[in-house]
Amino acid sequence: MYLLATPGVSVEAITCTAGNVGARQVALNNLALLDLCGHAGVEVAIGSEVPLQVPLVTTEETHGDQGIGYAELPPPRGHISTRHAVDVWLEAVRCHPGQITGVVTGPLTNLALAIRAEPQLPQLLKGLVIMGGSFNYPGNTTPVAEWNTHVDPHAAREVYAACEGLPFEKLPVVCALETTERIECTPAHVDAVARAAGAEPEVLDPGERDGTRSRSSNAVVACLSDALRFYMEFHRSYDQGYIAHLHDLFAAMVATGEATFDERLATVDVETGSPLTIGQTVADVAGMWKRQPNARIVSGNHPEEVFALMVRRLADLARMHG
Repeated sequence: MYLLATPGVSVEAITCTAGNVGARQVALNNLALLDLCGHAGVEVAIGSEVPLQVPLVTTEETHGDQGIGYAELPPPRGHISTRHAVDVWLEAVRCHPGQITGVVTGPLTNLALAIRAEPQLPQLLKGLVIMGGSFNYPGNTTPVAEWNTHVDPHAAREVYAACEGLPFEKLPVVCALETTERIECTPAHVDAVARAAGAEPEVLDPGERDGTRSRSSNAVVACLSDALRFYMEFHRSYDQGYIAHLHDLFAAMVATGEATFDERLATVDVETGSPLTIGQTVADVAGMWKRQPNARIVSGNHPEEVFALMVRRLADLARMHG
C-alpha cells in the first residue's frame, strides 16, 4: 500500500514466494490489493513454491489463513502471470539496467534462483533492500533465526555470497529485526490514517473480543485495520503488547529513500548446516574472515518518522480509493 501511494515510485512487478502462506495465496492477495489501490495491471508472478533445500514451513498463526489477517477482499479481477518469477526478475534488470531497486520482504528463494540464471543480476540492479535476519539480537522463529531467512536459509546464503565485493551503492541494505521491531504500530496509528483520510475514527480496542472486524466505510482503512488487528492480537498472545511490527513497511521506505537510517558495512553469512542454529545470520564487521563486504546492515532508524510518513501516504491512498 505504501509503495503504491508514493509519488515517483513505479512498481515494475511483484514476484511471490511461499512464507507466511503458500505462494499462490500470496499472489492472489497481491492482485486483490492492487485492485483495491487502483493499480490493477501490475504483473504478479509466482516463482518457487518451496525453499531450495529445506521443507516449507508457513505461519498462518501469525498472519491468518490467507496471510492478510482478518482482511477480506473481493476475488481479484486480474490473473497470475504465466511467467515464472525468475523470468520477471531477469527481464526487468536486463531491460532497465541500473534502474530497478529490488525489495525482498519474504524468503530469498526467487532472487537466489534468478542469480543462478544470471550471475550479473546484482550488478544490473540499481539497489537491493532485504528484510531479514537478526544480528546480535534474538530471532523471532528460533532463538537465533529470523523468519524470512529461516524459511530458506540456503537461498539467503547464496544471495549474500553473490553480493560480495559489489560497489557500495549496490550492496544490499539489510533491514533486520533489531531495527524493524522498533517499528511498533499501535491502534493510534491506524486511527490517525483514518482521520487524515477524512474517514470516521477507526478504533482498535484491545478490550474487544478477538476477531472483531472494522466497521469503516472506507475500504482501504478497513483492509488495513483488519489485517493489523490480527497481527496485534498475535503479539498480545506472546505478551508483547497490542502492537504490530511493520518490518516490511520500513524496508519499503528504505527502498524509496524516504526513510533515514544509520548503517554499518559487513560481510554476512547464513548458517545452513547446524540443526541448532540453522537460519542464523552472522555479520563480520571487523573483517575477521578476510572477505569483502556484501551488505549494508541498518543499525539505527527513526520510528516516529516512519509512522508520520505512513499516515500521510496511506491517508492519501484511502482518500483516492477507499
